[in-house]
Amino acid sequence: MVLDPYVRRLLPLADEALGYSLLDRFYESDEEYSEYTQVAFLVNSLALAHRAEEELGIRPDYCAGPSFGQKAAAVWTGSLDFPDVVRMTAELARCEQEYFSAEHTDVVTHTVMRVPDSGLQEYLSGLSEQGHWYEISGRLDDGFVMVSLSDRLLEDFTSSVSAMGGYSMSTMRPPVHAKAFHALRRKAAEEVFPRYGVRAPRIPVIADQDGHVVDTADAMRTMLLDTFDVAIDWPAVVNSLVNLGVRTVYVTGPENLFRRVQCTVRNFDVVAVDPKNTLQKMLRPVRTGAPVL
Repeated sequence: MVLDPYVRRLLPLADEALGYSLLDRFYESDEEYSEYTQVAFLVNSLALAHRAEEELGIRPDYCAGPSFGQKAAAVWTGSLDFPDVVRMTAELARCEQEYFSAEHTDVVTHTVMRVPDSGLQEYLSGLSEQGHWYEISGRLDDGFVMVSLSDRLLEDFTSSVSAMGGYSMSTMRPPVHAKAFHALRRKAAEEVFPRYGVRAPRIPVIADQDGHVVDTADAMRTMLLDTFDVAIDWPAVVNSLVNLGVRTVYVTGPENLFRRVQCTVRNFDVVAVDPKNTLQKMLRPVRTGAPVL
């Protein structure tokens, strides 16, 4: 964010929209999902998309923005202006923080991979039989799922996943993408969204919840609200893109799993445009002239 010229174009606009220095607040923040972290993710993702367009010459036919990437997709496709999405992202982060400080305070979303479907279903069915609540918050690939449940069950869940031969990836606090959070969706719809006019996207967007094509203002607004209480389904997005004839995908954002999962690499030529690769190119020495001995 300090060195990249594409980020530097966006930072003054973000600072003006927020009324403070994003870079300073992001540097000082130690919370993974704070408003500063979420806005920084938005800025970085868009900067990388601009880099891909200008330096790699991409002209996308479709756009997908799973989970936190939805807001970047809204800007990239012209559905919302950048300053508005910056403010919306910060306001929604505060809205979520306020909601989860009082509701579902013991719930987390845990991501696991390489888990046999039969074993996972048996374990989750056992939770239901014992009267415990859980929800699938996302499917990223075969055996790669996000599960929301009480943090009191987390230790047993992770040890059971290991016993099945699977791996635990990460735990999200606050949790995401579950029907139980419908009140959060309503809170966001009533307190935040009325201040922002959502337009029809210039480029069709593939909804991360089920892979349907979003091409109207109403559908875009619904997709943005669905993120609160509808699970994401990345294989459905992949299937939709394949059926639309897409053969190459450019993943423009910080390092993430969506470009690495098998359903992605099996179906597309994947071009990663991420901060690590970009920084390496920026810092690579330029060899010109004669060597100095």
